[in-house]
Formats: sequence, C-alpha cells, structure tokens
Amino acid sequence: MAIIRPTLDQLLGIASQLNMQLTAEQAALYLELMQPSFDAYDLVDELPDFVPPIRYERSSGYRPSDKENPLNAWYYRAEVNGAREGILAGKTVALKDNIALAGVPMMNGAAPLAGFVPSFDATVVTRLLDAGATILGKATCEHYCLSGGSHTSDPAPVHNPHRHGYAAGGSSSGSAALVAAGEVDIAVGGDQGGSIRIPSSFCGIYGMKPTHGLVPYSGIMAIEATIDHAGPITANVRDNALMLQAMAGADGLDPRQASPQVDDYCAYLARGVKGLRIGVLQEGFALANQDPRVADKVHDAIARLAALGAHVESVSVPEHSLAGSLWHPIGCEGLTMQMMHGNGAGFNWKGLYDVGLLDKQAGWREQADQLSASLKLCMFVGQFGLTHYNGRYYAKAQNLARFARQGYDKALQAYDLLVMPTTPIIAQPHPPADCSITEYVARALEMIGNTAPQDITGHPAMSIPCGLVDGLPVGLMLVAKHYAEGTIYQAAAAFEASVDWRTL
Repeated sequence: MAIIRPTLDQLLGIASQLNMQLTAEQAALYLELMQPSFDAYDLVDELPDFVPPIRYERSSGYRPSDKENPLNAWYYRAEVNGAREGILAGKTVALKDNIALAGVPMMNGAAPLAGFVPSFDATVVTRLLDAGATILGKATCEHYCLSGGSHTSDPAPVHNPHRHGYAAGGSSSGSAALVAAGEVDIAVGGDQGGSIRIPSSFCGIYGMKPTHGLVPYSGIMAIEATIDHAGPITANVRDNALMLQAMAGADGLDPRQASPQVDDYCAYLARGVKGLRIGVLQEGFALANQDPRVADKVHDAIARLAALGAHVESVSVPEHSLAGSLWHPIGCEGLTMQMMHGNGAGFNWKGLYDVGLLDKQAGWREQADQLSASLKLCMFVGQFGLTHYNGRYYAKAQNLARFARQGYDKALQAYDLLVMPTTPIIAQPHPPADCSITEYVARALEMIGNTAPQDITGHPAMSIPCGLVDGLPVGLMLVAKHYAEGTIYQAAAAFEASVDWRTL
C-alpha cells in the first residue's frame, strides 16, 4: 500500500516547522525530488515486520472484577503455560504492565494506552516461559511508570498488602503487591529510579535491579534507554536468583547490552558472609526525610551481618549524592524525548521496535491534560532543558555520570558491598483523590533518594526486608560491583537464613 504523499501546502508547513521558508516553486521542486524516498517508504510498508515468533499459547484473558482484585494489583488476567521442565517449573509469575505479552492488553498504567495489544512477547517473557514458569497476567503499574508511590495508576491506586490505603510503592506496584500477598510466586519489575526496589521495600519482599544491560529490555516500553532496567521481584532470595538466572544474558535485540556477564547466581546462596567486606554508606543515611526508626532497623540488620562474620565499616561516597542530582536532567530530558516525543521508543538506537506501540502512544498528545502530575512535572523540567539549553545539561550529566560510577567503583575496590536504607521512609497513606498537586507529587517522589543513583551508575542493587516499623516493612539495600549480583545474593541469603525479618 502506497503511503500518502505530502501536498504542496503540507510541505510548506513542514518547512515552517523546521524554521525554513520556501517559495511555492521551490516546494514543488522538493516534492518531485522527494518521490524516490517515498518509493522506499512504500517498499518498507509492503514488507512484513521483523518480530519475534510467539511460541506459547495463551488465553485471551479478562479484566478482573473488584472482588477478584482487592489490592487493584492486577491489570489483566491471562494464563500462559511455559515449558514442562525448567528452573522455574511450577512458579507462577506476574508481568509489570509495561512488558509486552502478545495478544493481551497493555496499558502501562496510563489511559492514553488503553486498548493497546502487543503483537509479540518481550524477551523476558519468552525466557521465563522457557524456564517453566506459568504467567498469570499483567500487574498494575504506575502512570507511565513515573511514581515511587502507588496512587498514580489508571484506573485506581494499588494498596499495600500490609495495610489497605497505604502505598505499595512504585512504579512496579502491582508486581510487588501480588508477590507480597502470595497471589503469585514471582514477578517482573522495571527500575529507572527505584521502581523495583521501592515497592519491594514497602511490601517486605526481595527486589533486584541488575547491572544495566544484564537483563534484556526488548519488548518493554522504554522510559530512557540509559536508565532502563528490568529485574526480579520475589518472596525469597532463592527464587530471585533463579529468576535472574532465567532472564539474564544478551538477546541480540537490545543495544543496552554490551557483552553482559552472566553468573551462576544460586551457587552463592550457601556461602555465608564470613569475610565479606561491607561498607555502610554514610550518604545513604543522610537524606533530609530519613525516618530515624528506619535507620535504626537498617543499622540493626547491618549489625546482624557483622555478627555472621562480615567486616563492617563506615564509608563515604560523595558521588552517591551527585548521581542523585544527575538523575534529573538525564531522567527528565531523556523521558521527554524518548517516551513522549519519541512515542515510547525514540530514535538512533538499534533496538526491537513495536510499531503498534508507536502508533498508540502518539495519542498522548490528545490526552495530555490527563497525564499524571508526576509525569507532567518531569516533562516540564525536560522540555525546559531541551528548549532553552538545547539538551546540553542532559549531555553534560551523561558525561558526569562516569564520575559518579567511578566513585562507587572506587569504594567497591575496598568493599564487596555497600549498604544503606532502600527508602528513607516506610509506606505512607495514599493521598486523597482531591489532594493538591504538591501533595500528589510529594507522595510520588519522596522515596527515591537512595535508589535513583544506581540507575545512573548502572550498579546492581537489591532491597531485602529487614524489619517492621509501625507494622510496615523496612528495606535494606545492597549494592555491588557491575555484574556482581552473586555477591548480593550471598549476603541476602545469609541474612534471610539467620532470622525471620518480620520479628525484627
């Protein structure tokens, strides 16, 4: 089918958008010269797209009722049975609803995407099914994944399984809530500012943000490619290690990956922490909104690791704070270009594109007033930087990110792990529906101070539960060298085996 050619008036309008002026005669000449390019477009239009084959049958699924979905944690229920054998055989899994599951609706927590149905499975989906897992459906996530709270999702907030009306954390809110509630064994989350680790901390489960590029992001809706991560959310350490084992490794489709180093993660689980060098990150306890009760629980957990044989010392990494600041130009300008102006994909990278998603996401412009306040805030910051400073702060922040990584790397030459609170606070009540923009945004972004830095530096980081404050979970975060997820599992498994965190 031939694409529609531009008219003379349309070309004059395009020239104006590009800050050019053409006469009608010049425009007519350019139109003639453009025809060979459009003939090539016709050829592209006629050819079948390159998409991964769908290898597992699935039900068409359904939207669960309120009675079936008391936490609002399910977006869509649809069963897909994986291989009969594998390291995840018998495990049930929920997928964050920014992950493509062919034939099943995907909304990414945002009304503008309602009705979109992917045509192929994300790489992590196929790998989990190959490993024997059974997918039970899509978990609710926050509005375009731009919230560390769980009150921003369309159509309704996700509730914390420990206390109804409180945040489950975000943006992988439904994934964490379903695991914590025992409705699935494992779940996939995504993390650009803490969106695996924050809900894991708030819900009292285990969430790993792997090294950037270890797990392929192909078939998952991008926010900003340099900070996009996907990883496992589980109820115990062993399932987390097994899940990462199944998902990790290059797929040949994701340019975020550069020869990722896959390990035998389960081999670390019984090693204990005797002799491990652990640095207690001073900056991780110095956030302005640090709840001292949370800090006390984390310090108690660190003391337990010391009692188990780890060498524990305090360490300062000033670049931790730098990385948190760098998140703002990288995250805000990057998401404005890639997710919004770029319609969920952007340009200039050799990834796996979902052309149907591009078409659907373009519709956000007609519903822009309905975007969440937290997304609008990031877009306003991003567009200002792009319009008034030509993206120079995004570019400079990417350059400075190397210094931030070097700061972590230097500390991790002396220590096997860095530890700190995952979040400075416990889960907070959902803001009321009629709350101010200020309160809405505060409840969305107040908890990312310790988690956003590792999205900038790419280091692996995991939240493990380490106690309760006022009946709500507290998370301890472990950070390691690039591709040293095994060391994190080593410490997490030792702590898990030593005590029931719910009694702390």
